[in-house]
Amino acid sequence: MDNVLAVVLAGGKGSRLEPLTRDRAKPAVPFGGAYRIIDFTLSNCLNSRIRKILVLTQYKAASLDRQINIGWRHLFCRELGEFIDVVPPQQRIDENWYLGTADAVYQNIYTIEKERPEYVVILAGDHIYKMDYQKLVDEHIKNKADLTVASLRVKKAEAVAFGVMEVDTENRVIGFEEKLPNPKTIPGDPEHCLASMGIYVFTANVMFDQLCRDATLDDSKHDFGHSIIPAIINSHRVFAYPFRDENKKGDAYWRDVGTIDAYFEANMDLVQIDPLLNLYDAGWPLRTYQGMYPPPKFVFAGEGHDARRGQALDSVVCMGSIVSGGTVARSIVGPNCRVNSYALVEDSILFEGVNVGRHAKVRRAIIDKGVHIPAGIEIGYNVEQDRERGFTISENGIVVIAKADGVEHFT
Repeated sequence: MDNVLAVVLAGGKGSRLEPLTRDRAKPAVPFGGAYRIIDFTLSNCLNSRIRKILVLTQYKAASLDRQINIGWRHLFCRELGEFIDVVPPQQRIDENWYLGTADAVYQNIYTIEKERPEYVVILAGDHIYKMDYQKLVDEHIKNKADLTVASLRVKKAEAVAFGVMEVDTENRVIGFEEKLPNPKTIPGDPEHCLASMGIYVFTANVMFDQLCRDATLDDSKHDFGHSIIPAIINSHRVFAYPFRDENKKGDAYWRDVGTIDAYFEANMDLVQIDPLLNLYDAGWPLRTYQGMYPPPKFVFAGEGHDARRGQALDSVVCMGSIVSGGTVARSIVGPNCRVNSYALVEDSILFEGVNVGRHAKVRRAIIDKGVHIPAGIEIGYNVEQDRERGFTISENGIVVIAKADGVEHFT
């Protein structure tokens, strides 16, 4: 993999995840208590032996930049040609922000060419999955392909949000349609489509040529799915690569946590007895940065109906957190949180540094970093009241309290 460079696209606004993306890029949103979303893509790179990585940022990138600087840079040795570099928009080519995924790579073509890679792996930094990219590159080389697109079998109703491919018997792509209301299904399987995962392997010289060509087209969307792939499937060797899941838990696990409800459901799956996503797989370690916090602590073991008891049931509780006489059930508690006496947290996600006051009750909620829930307050029990307080309510009724929503919002 020495001649492979990974380019991670991490510059999207993540507007559907508001207000969690109010102050941070989508790839920097916490996930599973201890991780950030981008940690899954970067862990895949490291486990796939990719040691040259460019992370292209754009919007609200400060926390993402900090996460990579303190959590990832020490894993790479410059003297051995290894690196992970955060690359903000530089306006080297023009004065535009990135116009699409292809344009984002094109605007950084100088930085990529400088590394002289033979193959370039294009990745998104905002999906949750486990994948060995070396197997993807090996298949690309075996097929003598110009472009290989990682593909996922999805239900037809879900495929409207994807680019959908048609392939022949050798998995060569013969058709590609981006986000159509009636996508074409897999031959012999009218219920499913072959969807692009937004993961690509290019032979580097082919990619450079196509990006430069696309940049001259005024009517192009400058996007890999909309523009690049449809333009080359008849003139180049383009193949689909069926997703091979390193999660090893039955059905392939891949999640786009692009909405509040999808994000909430993916997190809540982690507190199940046997979750679909295995975070405890020593053979495929997930890396991140974690602060120097002490172990989690549970105090008070009172008996009786009204006694204080610090306990967490069917939950994930991270380092530095204290459950002090309160109860946590089916929830994810991030680092350095505190759940005080007689408080109840159910079916919820607490980000780092959240403090839940005595006798407070939180249900079906996402509480952002550093928010203090005052004593006796109820969240998630009266949606209309929560809406009047100015909190975000998802389609499925999940209450989201952002960092900016302070104590003055509670009445």
